[in-house]
Amino acid sequence: MDRNPDALLEFGRRRLLQGLLLPLAAPLPAAGPDAPTGADIGTLYPKIDELAAQSGYPLSWLSRDYPNAAEYARAVREKVFELFHYQPPPVDPAPKLVRRWEFDGYVQERVEFSTAPWFRVAAYVLTPKGARGRLPAIVDLHSHGGMFVFGKEKVMPMPGGDHPAIAEYRKRNYGGRSTSLALCRRGYVVASIDAFYFGERRTLFDDLELPARREDYSLEDVRRANRRAARGEETLIKSLFWAGTTWKGIVHWDDIRTVDYLVSRPDVDPDRIGCVGISMGGDRTNYLAGLDGRIRCAVSVGWMSTLRPMIRRHVDTHSNVHFLPGMARYLDLPDLAAARAPKPLMVQYCRRDPLYPLEGMQESEKKLAAIYAKAGAPENFQSRFYDLSHTFSIEMQEEAFAFLDKHLKD
Repeated sequence: MDRNPDALLEFGRRRLLQGLLLPLAAPLPAAGPDAPTGADIGTLYPKIDELAAQSGYPLSWLSRDYPNAAEYARAVREKVFELFHYQPPPVDPAPKLVRRWEFDGYVQERVEFSTAPWFRVAAYVLTPKGARGRLPAIVDLHSHGGMFVFGKEKVMPMPGGDHPAIAEYRKRNYGGRSTSLALCRRGYVVASIDAFYFGERRTLFDDLELPARREDYSLEDVRRANRRAARGEETLIKSLFWAGTTWKGIVHWDDIRTVDYLVSRPDVDPDRIGCVGISMGGDRTNYLAGLDGRIRCAVSVGWMSTLRPMIRRHVDTHSNVHFLPGMARYLDLPDLAAARAPKPLMVQYCRRDPLYPLEGMQESEKKLAAIYAKAGAPENFQSRFYDLSHTFSIEMQEEAFAFLDKHLKD
């Protein structure tokens, strides 16, 4: 071989290229089985399911022994807050009453308060007219439902009259009524905020022209705005990822700060606070009730399933707001909600709900019951399946509100 340095360099370069290119000539392994899997992710599903099976949910009370419920709650909350990647420094809520209206039997307030140094959040608060003393309070957590233009208005009456889009939305999802008003008429102070990216916290896109005020939106304007916002969800979570945080972290942090606001009110009994919500509101309930020990009683509606069965056919049915990266390495969804044990929890399921596998809903019921049994309070967990699709019917509401009454009205 020529000992010329340049020739040696060229020889080495060719051998390096051969080493790099030879593996590329080898046949690639098959991507998966030839037969369709019927899964959202296609033929990769079996491998993803195999990965899911590795977790074992090591922080679950069903996977390890905790000395008591308090230690279980501490472990769960510590991990979930870590995964949120969102823990702003403490801030004075500095609540401000913006406007007050009086109606038949109730008073409605628009208030603003801080949840972080960079966020002021608008809320509606309902109080029974003429009530005396400290009252029990409810955080009414609104749903998603593809409706971004309105948030808290899904559950709260609009002081100037409900927008036609809200009337349509409530008919499909809430039996046609304002859950907040129904709770207020039962004697509760009720508060609801806009979740981040909804209502007054929605984003306005440069490529969509709309009236300046939501009240002036036509039904078609609402539909166009909702479609555009739905397309923007992926951009939102990517943007927040590069900002070092998560959508779920912001949403659930703000819900906890809503409890801070409620306990600051002189008309609220801080020892009698509950929460309720359907769909995304049910998911928000699971987190708020699991993470905040001040929630004495909770009702989660239409968002409870074990996670692994959902991977096959129930991934794309859900918004990006429902995904917390890394949580399934440690906890299943029932494990999170049960971090509130032994405090009362009701879960309402819709048997014909297309958003969740029946198997996952049934498994979650068993897990929750088992954890409450470990906490020594099996009677404080209640659940029921309704032969309905994804909704919070009047019948379901009445049973949910009776559960809240039982545990919040001494």
